[in-house]
Amino acid sequence: MRVGICDYGVGNLRSVERALRACGADPVISDDPERLAGCDGVVLPGVGAFAVAAGALRERGMDAMIREMVARGRPLLGVCLGFQLLFDESDEGEGGAGLALLPGQVRRIDPSRGKVPQIGWNRLAMTRSSTLLDGVADGEYMYFVHAYAVTPGQRTDVVATTDYGGELVAVVEHDNVHGAQFHPEKSGSAGLRVYANFAARCAAAVRA
Repeated sequence: MRVGICDYGVGNLRSVERALRACGADPVISDDPERLAGCDGVVLPGVGAFAVAAGALRERGMDAMIREMVARGRPLLGVCLGFQLLFDESDEGEGGAGLALLPGQVRRIDPSRGKVPQIGWNRLAMTRSSTLLDGVADGEYMYFVHAYAVTPGQRTDVVATTDYGGELVAVVEHDNVHGAQFHPEKSGSAGLRVYANFAARCAAAVRA
């Protein structure tokens, strides 16, 4: 199955591409919304500033493409900043509007919790079963790099959290919209399992 990787000038694209290929997917890196729209699912990676990334998506017409693919039932996976962009808004810098595919806000991690940003390995605490984390053990370590965290509007969307001086949302899943705050491509075999599960989700969506 072909899995698109959104190239909008923000993100660690090649490592995501290698991870997906290792899982048996056919990854397609592109900045062309029409080409990405022809894929079986899409990964939205990202690092950097929320407002800059959201603006880059709009300038390239990728925001409309992503919404259209989700509406057609194609799976979407947001990773790190891409995960945060799934929500309504962020207070980073001057703030900015996200894709609003899921209700919620992005807020800076309170420095009283620990060093900001959170950088390094941390454990997942599962809150419910999900397709994205199928076969990933409760308590598995994943690699995080982030200074901002999501406060979701619907608690039922949360499938895993992590503890960083208190609970932070690590993974969400709502129908065909999936998001991971950590970097699966930097998280060893457990991270590859996340991408393999997403690729399988894309294949199932095509058959449906």
